[in-house]
Amino acid sequence: MSILPVGKIPEGSTGSCNPDDGYEYNSKAERKVRTKIDISVLPMLCLGLIVFQLDRMNVASALTGGFAQDISVDQNTINLGNQMMFLGIIILEIPSNMLLQKIGPRVYIPAQIFVFGVVATLQIFVKNRAGFLSIRLVLGLCEAGYIPGAIYTLSTWYTRPELAKRVAVVFFGMFGGNAISPLLGAGILQLHGQRGLTGWQWIFLIEGVLTILVSILLLLAFPGSPTTRNPQALQGFIRFTDTDRKILTIRNLSENMNHNEKKPSRHRRRTIPLPVVWKTLLHYRRWPHYISTACVFSTWSPLTTYTPSIMMSLGFGRVQANALGAIGAALTLPIVFAFSWASDRTGRRGLCVIIAISSYLTVLIIARAVMPNVNDRWSRFGLWTVVNAFAVCYHPVHNTWVQVNCKSHDERSIAIA
Repeated sequence: MSILPVGKIPEGSTGSCNPDDGYEYNSKAERKVRTKIDISVLPMLCLGLIVFQLDRMNVASALTGGFAQDISVDQNTINLGNQMMFLGIIILEIPSNMLLQKIGPRVYIPAQIFVFGVVATLQIFVKNRAGFLSIRLVLGLCEAGYIPGAIYTLSTWYTRPELAKRVAVVFFGMFGGNAISPLLGAGILQLHGQRGLTGWQWIFLIEGVLTILVSILLLLAFPGSPTTRNPQALQGFIRFTDTDRKILTIRNLSENMNHNEKKPSRHRRRTIPLPVVWKTLLHYRRWPHYISTACVFSTWSPLTTYTPSIMMSLGFGRVQANALGAIGAALTLPIVFAFSWASDRTGRRGLCVIIAISSYLTVLIIARAVMPNVNDRWSRFGLWTVVNAFAVCYHPVHNTWVQVNCKSHDERSIAIA
């Protein structure tokens, strides 16, 4: 027994791990376990989201390298290709999360990253409209479920008061990917003509291979879940001890009981029943979440696709346009973390989401009103940058808000998807 106990396994409770009844731990021991999660699970999921976003949005940099002209398509086709990609994501988002539950995140997440990394690499062979539309659809199908799967996996490691800040850190991968992508694109485009490849082919090749390497790293080193806490290999990298296992189990069981959440199955791998899927989808209180997400992404998604092209239309050169396009995405990071910190600190997640979305709407209205009267390219650049910075500042808090109102792990998994 340790002094100053802050956690104790509830009497009569059972879980996938069975620590000794009455085991207690102090705040120092809990902080040690949480630090292990922070330096293993958290950065790996974030890294996966960085390459996910690179593969999804690097077409923006490819467009500044003559991609559309080389495959003889117009802007409408680029728009349609991106719609096909998101259609693929929509089709398999929920099935992918159901498969995650069946296989387990330690294997499923690295395997998914590997598959969409291969598909992203194959974009170097695109020659025409049909090839572009087909591969964007396949890319969307392969990427479906990664974000909700990663966020759900995160929720199995952390308690509710800890979650929003960590979700924000994982989403730094998405926003960081948006910031890194144009910078990488600007550099990679300089390889144009090397070994017979165009600049945009080098973008797809290098970033696709990078994704495959990340998938191998996660396969070897990713812990997966508190019940499969040690990785497939590289166990000396971060190793959770038996004492850590007991603390993780107590934290999860206490969290479930404190919030009247149904305990997960004793089995690590399980199937989500279809009635749970339909109940979650049809729950009327969740539809405002779904609708607001669709509304925000309908404006943000085109921005991420065309920001470098917009910068070029303002009169900036190709390399400069890609570099300037990264600034708005970089400014997203502190704004996102500020809302997430406030959410965890106050517990007023709904209010934080409403304020964040309202801030974005205000910025959009101001930009729409001012833009026609601004002729200076740097002023226009400033407006676009502010819009990009506030576009998805609500998203991590919104994900957390949805999760904490779910009554079971299965419901949580489907709701996030």
